[in-house]
Amino acid sequence: MPAPNEKPFSKLMISYTKKKGLLILILCLGPTFVRAQEDELKIPDEVKLFVEKDMKAIALETADLNGDGTKDYILVTDKAGVKPEDEYTDESERSMLILVRGADGKLILAARNDLIARCKNCGGAYGDPFDGVEARRNGFIVSNTMGSRERSNESFQFNYSRRDKTWQLVRAVQSDYDTFKPKSLKTKILTPPRNFGKINFAGFDPDNFVKQGTK
Repeated sequence: MPAPNEKPFSKLMISYTKKKGLLILILCLGPTFVRAQEDELKIPDEVKLFVEKDMKAIALETADLNGDGTKDYILVTDKAGVKPEDEYTDESERSMLILVRGADGKLILAARNDLIARCKNCGGAYGDPFDGVEARRNGFIVSNTMGSRERSNESFQFNYSRRDKTWQLVRAVQSDYDTFKPKSLKTKILTPPRNFGKINFAGFDPDNFVKQGTK
């Protein structure tokens, strides 16, 4: 059950879809403005240390991800300096990093996943499928959307496990819909242990997680 004040995942999926639809409209009307917004992403110096060579930061969210009372970060990076003609040649360039504070107050890399933020060309005609990350205390949600007229949306929620000291998948929402048919939305909610076992963030594969994990 969602905690008090948390949005139900079915509604969350729809909100992400609406945001992405708005983004498509903005891209059509003013791509220069959107690029300027991306360039204005502010990365603290302590976070820049985790942006690898030849990579660039495309998303940064902050919250107390492990419940220890300090500010942590979720950083998403993508390959930098890609020429327009080569933009869609690589499918596994993006990385999502969880950065938490150690006992000395400095950030450390707690977990990394190179699959969950879908590659730039994985959305098909829809365009860039990565919808973003919603960071919250003790966890976060990652969302992607793919397709063209017929689209698929996926949202994955990870919560922090104090016992295992890592973030584990607790809910996945998969939705399919026809953009020309508002009532065509079909949503499937997957939860452990019925649909999958214990899956840590670092080992999560969005294409191959159903029925996997330790039970």
